[in-house]
Amino acid sequence: MRVLVACEFSGIVRDAFLARGHDALSCDLLPSDRPGPHYQGDVLDLLHQPAKFDLMIAHPPCTHLAVSGARWFKDKVQEQLDALAFVRTLMDAPVHSICIENPVSVISSKIRKPDQVIQPWMFGHGETKATCLWLKNLPLLTPTNRVMGRENKVHNYGPSPDRWKLRSTTFQGIANAMASQWG
Repeated sequence: MRVLVACEFSGIVRDAFLARGHDALSCDLLPSDRPGPHYQGDVLDLLHQPAKFDLMIAHPPCTHLAVSGARWFKDKVQEQLDALAFVRTLMDAPVHSICIENPVSVISSKIRKPDQVIQPWMFGHGETKATCLWLKNLPLLTPTNRVMGRENKVHNYGPSPDRWKLRSTTFQGIANAMASQWG
């Protein structure tokens, strides 16, 4: 299966699919944190080429979408409109199966409700971080390893230059579930 992991610099989801024998490619404006097949550039460049993907898992930037930043929405109306247009473009991409992943965000009120809301603790990580999935031609993810001792670690990361990176990285257990269940 040809898999495109859009807006992923970490390589975690890409590598989970590669480990299961799929032809997986990550794509981001940033270089990949891990060696592996990665296109550094705009995902739209790839979506408009003749090469077809069977599955796209997209992690559009949440900066102007996540409700955690709602207090700044009034100051970034155009940025939010642009971010929503990008999400719509990803949802309408010429790919058979699509997952759009984002935290709780205005996508739910401006485009449509998510098909599923997952938590890291459902996939082997003792943390809370509600993650919404908008799905096209994909089943809901089935939890693989529910754990107790849940903490909100991601939300409580202190200020640092890499805080945004730490908060936006996919948990390995979720990536593994995506690859095993959708691959």
